[in-house]
Order: sequence, then structure tokens, then C-alpha cells
Amino acid sequence: MTAATSRRAHSFNAAAAQYAAHRPSYPPALLDAVEHLAGRPLAGARVLDVGAGTGIATALLVDRGADVVAVEPGDGMGREFRRTLPDTPLVRGDGDHLPFTDGSADLITYAQAWHWTDQERSVPEALRVLRPGGALALWWNIADHTLPWLSAQDARIARCLGFDDGARRTADRTSELTTALDFRRDRIRWSRRIPLDSHLANIGSHSAFLVLGKERTAAFLTEERTELLKVFPDEIVEESYVVDLLLAIRPTP
Repeated sequence: MTAATSRRAHSFNAAAAQYAAHRPSYPPALLDAVEHLAGRPLAGARVLDVGAGTGIATALLVDRGADVVAVEPGDGMGREFRRTLPDTPLVRGDGDHLPFTDGSADLITYAQAWHWTDQERSVPEALRVLRPGGALALWWNIADHTLPWLSAQDARIARCLGFDDGARRTADRTSELTTALDFRRDRIRWSRRIPLDSHLANIGSHSAFLVLGKERTAAFLTEERTELLKVFPDEIVEESYVVDLLLAIRPTP
């Protein structure tokens, strides 16, 4: 991990409460798709949720009856996780160095986190820790940029940051993964309606803005609020997403 990437990865710790309050969760259909592609129910499954952050995905897995252990390297994110999920086991670690024995997991999940790993390490680690027939599931919430207002916002963000930090880069990353492992893929569309200020706080919780600096981020979000009021004068924003899910089964001997 480069110094710049490391800085972005660690930037979430100072904004963990903002992250927990404003980042989107995932629709029930996503977990249905995980069960379908994995060929087994989540209830009773031994699941490692890696890069668990504040526990957004972990909570959904627990609600499905999975036996979940969360893995998170960050102090700030870990403290927020403990506040919201005090009874769920949480261990310090990351996907490049999983602190678990061989063949000990039925499912390893990465919600919005796989891109922070070194795949030359995280792929062998996942295969080591998974039992034969177990599954590695990766997913991302990607804003639906087929909608004109989201496409326009993406362009404004790109101009502010000096590069495109949006969904297309994530899509490129995940398409490359299919050549490294035998992934099955599904995409789930969903949306949520939230106050405009929460939508802006969601934008501000992304690492590119967390490292941009408070003044520049605040200036962008002030201008963005003006732009979005033209589209959402009632100050209620409908965020539309496509969850990009990739799941690979560890071969049995």
C-alpha cells in the first residue's frame, strides 16, 4: 500500500461516527443473493466480515443468524463498531494477514473493503482460512450513474478532486478480479430517501474528501448543496445504488 493509499485507508478512523450515521446499508436482496451463490443459508454459517468498519454489513449478517466474527484494523472504526454491536466478536486484523486457523470459515465477506487489500496476499489468505466449499464474497454499493443528476454530481466530484473517484474505477477493479478467481456475479438495484444534509455527509465520509482538507471539503459541499437544491427542492434526496456482488467458492479437494 502506497503512503497516499494508506493515508486514505486510515482517514476513516477520525470520521467513524459520520461514516456510521450516513453511509448506506444494503438491501435484503443482497444477502439473498449471497446465499444463492454460496449454495447455503447464512443462518449458522461461520462468517468472517473483514474490513468491518462500523459494522454496517456485520449487523445484517448477524440478523440473518450467522455466527460472525468481525475483523477491523482501525481504532476509530473499531470503537464505533463496539458502540453499535457490543456483543459481536471483533478482532484486530486485515485481509492481508487474517488471524484465523486454516479451514475455519464458511464464508468471508468484504463489504466496501476488498480494494484496500493487496490481492497477492488477500486471495491466498482467504483461500487458506476458508473450508473447502466455503465462499469469498465481495460487494460494493455503487451509485447508479445512469441517472442524470448522479452523473452530473460525479463530474463535479471529479473536477474537485482532480480525478474520477467514482463507480467506474470500482467497476474496473471488480472486472479484473474475475480473471484472478472464478467469481460468480450479481447486481442488485436499490435506493433510499434521505435528507439532503445526510446525503452531503455521506459524500464527505469518503476517503478522498477526508484527506482533501476540511476547508476544501466544506467549500465543495456548500456548492454541491446549491446544485442539489435545483433537483431536490424539498431537500429529500433519493440515492440510487447498484450493489456489485462477486462470490467465489473455494474448490473442494
